[in-house]
Amino acid sequence: MTSTDLKDAGPALGEAPPAVQEQNRRPLARRFRDWLTAFLFTVPGLVLFLVFVAVPIVYAGYVALFNWGGFGSPSNFVGVDNFTRLFEDPVFLGDLWRGLLLVLLSLGLQLPFALAMAVLLNQKLRGRAFYRMLFFAPFVLSEVITGVLFAMIFAPDSGLADRVLGAVGLDGLGGLWFADPDTVMATLFLVMTWKYFGFHMMLLLAGLQGIPPELHEAARIDGANAWQRFRNVTLPLLGPTIRMSVFLSVIGAIQLFDLVWVVTQGGPDHQSETMAITMFQFGFKRYQMGYASAISIVMFLISLVFALFYQRYVLRRDTEGALTNMRGTR
Repeated sequence: MTSTDLKDAGPALGEAPPAVQEQNRRPLARRFRDWLTAFLFTVPGLVLFLVFVAVPIVYAGYVALFNWGGFGSPSNFVGVDNFTRLFEDPVFLGDLWRGLLLVLLSLGLQLPFALAMAVLLNQKLRGRAFYRMLFFAPFVLSEVITGVLFAMIFAPDSGLADRVLGAVGLDGLGGLWFADPDTVMATLFLVMTWKYFGFHMMLLLAGLQGIPPELHEAARIDGANAWQRFRNVTLPLLGPTIRMSVFLSVIGAIQLFDLVWVVTQGGPDHQSETMAITMFQFGFKRYQMGYASAISIVMFLISLVFALFYQRYVLRRDTEGALTNMRGTR
């Protein structure tokens, strides 16, 4: 048999035909292009994350090991002294307590109020679109505008709040508001509720509108009253939205800064300070960048631990359900 005959004899025994080899190469090339495309789209976000998130966190942890004023290169290494100082500082310990208080008030008062308003505005009411816009409008305002507005409203004697109370004969309830250590946190929480409850209301309202009305109709036919329908139908189906609203409330309370800074700057006598305000005071007012960086690291760790715990034990079922639905729709 000549060499020409060997070439014409086709593929050797056990070797796939050329058409099959081409089909096997094609998916490999397609997978490579898909991975390359995903990588190219991921790189910009990854670079931004590294530059604006990862690197600052690492650098803050490095600076926290120094007693540094913020000028020149970090010097005067002190190790973990800044962190041990934190938990001996009554101001910072007070910040932790006030942060916990804001979290408890947000979860116990603000979110139930937002849920009640969402349920109300989910009914067929005349002008409900106007009320939705009215309640959501404060969230659109910046924290600076809100702070200046309520600083004028609660100004002692000349503010709108004291004038209204005086007009109805309750002038004895007025007072220093933000300047009184006994009332400053309650007044601040009132401002925070006015500012943020509309966001949670709209979030919960969107969740309510995603519940099929047939389920309520079936429960009504079975004889369930309004409270039973709300407890056994609405609340379980609204669970993922409520859990997300709780997560955002807790993280927001931990990182609260701008609204409090504009209104009280942490006063009087540190009675309205948060961790973020204490960090700012030490970093940019007292030029103790090492100590301020230690506060920022503690804030980051508190937020991270809470986020991981919440994701692992609370949001896991919602996330797994979403992934299952996505797989089922492919």
